[in-house]
Amino acid sequence: MITTQRLPPGSSARIGGAPIVVECAPAGAGTMTRRGALALIAATGLLPSVPPRAGAADGATVLFFTKSAGFEHDVVRRTGEELSLAEKTLVEVGVRHGFRVLSTKDGRVFDDDLDRYDAFAFFTTGDLTEAGTDRAPPMSARGKQALLDAIRNGKGFVGIHSASDTFHSAGDRYAIQHQPDPYIAMLGGEFLGHGSQQAARVRAADANFPGVQASAEGFTVTEEWYSLKNFADDIHVVLVLETEGMLEHDYRRPPYPIAWARREGSGRVYYNAMGHRDDVWTSARFQHMLGGAVGWAAGMTQAGFAADLLQVTPQATMMPPEK
Repeated sequence: MITTQRLPPGSSARIGGAPIVVECAPAGAGTMTRRGALALIAATGLLPSVPPRAGAADGATVLFFTKSAGFEHDVVRRTGEELSLAEKTLVEVGVRHGFRVLSTKDGRVFDDDLDRYDAFAFFTTGDLTEAGTDRAPPMSARGKQALLDAIRNGKGFVGIHSASDTFHSAGDRYAIQHQPDPYIAMLGGEFLGHGSQQAARVRAADANFPGVQASAEGFTVTEEWYSLKNFADDIHVVLVLETEGMLEHDYRRPPYPIAWARREGSGRVYYNAMGHRDDVWTSARFQHMLGGAVGWAAGMTQAGFAADLLQVTPQATMMPPEK
């Protein structure tokens, strides 16, 4: 028997002790399985008190974590109890692509059972073990380790924009750390800095990667472009920022990856540096990329992702000049 409770839109609940602020699921198709029934219940505002872990066959369950211990971006800032633009958008993307999204800013969720999630999506900043800017409850050191262990043991991870501006490595900002923070090592790269928002050309290094097919010819878009460092040797480059002609010192460097995929133990990791601006989140291109990336990370789709950093961007590790 499934025990449910009715929740108004945007309200909060605790699932097995973990604080969750929203659940949304795609409408099922075909035979109504128990998990399909749970999806329908979630979509109509009824929240299972203890939902089971969802498998890829019935649509994955994704935890979207948007805590800002450092700078809080507009796209993840909530107004009262209303979800942020990024949270609303990922929920909608999930409906279209067949996965359900649960969203929270409360770091205590990582002290709970993580087996119910197929993948984690992060739009975060700073040291998440501190209350920081948004004052939401922080992640514990044990929770951070639990997240990393869950990924190594087969869960998926999708980092968006400032997920690389999270858990910075110790040492000189303009140096490459050969032993980066364990979170950064998992992600595969780290935020270095950024200049002013500007239009730039992006090249698709792997046009067959899920969500990238519509951008096979490359594209130009205005963004807050991150300059990145500490690239893992084993990343599979998905998108490349073409830096020629860009303004300011942050981009005085050869082309480098801004989206990639890699294996972390048995888990799949994806990162995309885009996502600062509202109009990027509302664009069909970015939403298609997110849908493909989350589906891939959660094991719903397959794709090759052989390591090719030095083949695709042979000078990616060249640092820009210091300010």
